[in-house]
Amino acid sequence: MSLPPLPHPAGPAPACTCAPAAEAPTGGGEPDGAAGRFGPTHALILLIAVLGLGSGLFLAGTELETVFALLGGCGAIGAATLTAAGGGRRLTSLFVEAAVRSGAGK
Repeated sequence: MSLPPLPHPAGPAPACTCAPAAEAPTGGGEPDGAAGRFGPTHALILLIAVLGLGSGLFLAGTELETVFALLGGCGAIGAATLTAAGGGRRLTSLFVEAAVRSGAGK
């Protein structure tokens, strides 16, 4: 089976709109403030990833306690990264205070 050749544009290719507004002369890129948002789509993707990873580890023969510890550690690292990237100093101080209190046995 033979397919016909694809037509090529006569002029230069259009500029990529994925570059930040400072680099792109057309003002392309993400809308203002969209880079730091954590939306429901991100939460769904993370939920599917955690469920898939946990199921895969369990089916591979990993003990259940180890699976929970690994996924909990991944969640803590992700929460800390989102907090630090979002500039959440208040939330960070709450996490640190909770960690100190749990370590002190209060």
